[in-house]
Amino acid sequence: MIRVVCKGKLKPGVNVEEYLNLAREVVTETRKEKGCIMYTYHEDINDPSILTTIEEWVDEEAINQHNNSEHVKKLVPELRKLRESTEINLYREVE
Repeated sequence: MIRVVCKGKLKPGVNVEEYLNLAREVVTETRKEKGCIMYTYHEDINDPSILTTIEEWVDEEAINQHNNSEHVKKLVPELRKLRESTEINLYREVE
């Protein structure tokens, strides 16, 4: 299993709800994908302009398929335009 943590900071003046409307579409479609165990969006308690996606995938192939899906290719570039920064980290569980 691979866990992905994607943390984004919205640009000043970006409406959080407008951003989340696009993000929710990504969440809905991604949860239907083969290999997706979990895909959730989180808002920072102290700063609502910081949004983090926490994902769990069965393997790297599932992540690659996700990254090449139509909804990701269509919506993620639009989301990126609204963020001033993005940090993506992939993790494997340590036993």
